[in-house]
This record gives sequence, C-alpha cells and structure tokens, in this order.
Amino acid sequence: MTVSLVLVIIMGVLFAAGVYAMLERSLTRVLIGFLLLGNAANLFLLIVMGRPGVAPFYGAADPEDMSDPLPQVLTLTAIVITFAVSAFLLALIYRSWQLGQADTVHDDEVDLAVRSRTEDDEEQMDDETSIEDEDDDATTDFIGTDTAPITVLRHRDVDGIRDDAPTDRRSEDRDGGDAR
Repeated sequence: MTVSLVLVIIMGVLFAAGVYAMLERSLTRVLIGFLLLGNAANLFLLIVMGRPGVAPFYGAADPEDMSDPLPQVLTLTAIVITFAVSAFLLALIYRSWQLGQADTVHDDEVDLAVRSRTEDDEEQMDDETSIEDEDDDATTDFIGTDTAPITVLRHRDVDGIRDDAPTDRRSEDRDGGDAR
C-alpha cells in the first residue's frame, strides 16, 4: 500500500462515519459527524494537492518544483467554514439543553402527519403541483398595485422627502424648460 492509498481509505472511512453520525437524532452526534466530514474534506484536499514541493513564492524555484497553492487555500477555507458551523451547532446544542435538558430532536405533529401519508395522498399532492406549474404566467405573487408590499413614495407624497436622486433627463426637462 502506498501512502496515498492509505489516505484515501482513511478519507473514505471518515466520510462514511461522518454521514452515519449525522443521521442520528442526537445533536451532539450530528456535531461529531459534521466535524468528521470537515476533516475528511480537508484530507481529500490534501490528497488532491499531490506531492509536496517548494513554497509557491515568485522566484523561489522553478514552477515545476512548487506546490499547488489552490488546495492549500481551499483547505484553509474549509477549516474556517467547519469552525463557523461547529460554533453554530454548539450554540444550538447548548440552547436545546437549556430548554429541554436533552439534545435529541423529537418528532412533532407535522413529522407524524408526513410519516402517516399514504400513496394516494402523495399522488394527489403531485397532481396539485402539476396544476401550479401549468399556471405560471405571473412573475410575482403580488400582481396588483393594491396588494404590492412596496410603495414607491415621491417627493410630492411626503413633505420630508427630498427628490435629489440622479435622473436620466436633461436639466431643461427637470426645470420645465423646452427639451429642444
């Protein structure tokens, strides 16, 4: 076995263990699974980097002897992302422990309703989705100006608004003069 084959096997085991741990109901196991996936991704980038070489500084060596800096940058980015999501999951676990003295996720009414659906219910929902797809003429949910959530105010509507935004018109048009 070569060194790279051992790293590939370890990476595969880390990915498999991480996915398995993330499928559990315990938030602590989800955190551990995410950390395993992050380390497996870093190991994957280490494998992709290839053989080590000279530091990639201009003029340090021939370009053929230098390491590829892209996997190193991606590894640093993956470390930062893993740290940020781990901090978020730790805060979520802590808050869950404060509220319920447990870190497991339980089924609520919606989960139980989804689980108890029959195939007829699923087919009926698929039929409703196909009807919605056929009637896609409107580009937004707000069609009329009466129901639009955004109202454009002009300087004549409210006394405190100054109309000093740049426009495309010439200065004669703004002053009310002749546009010729």
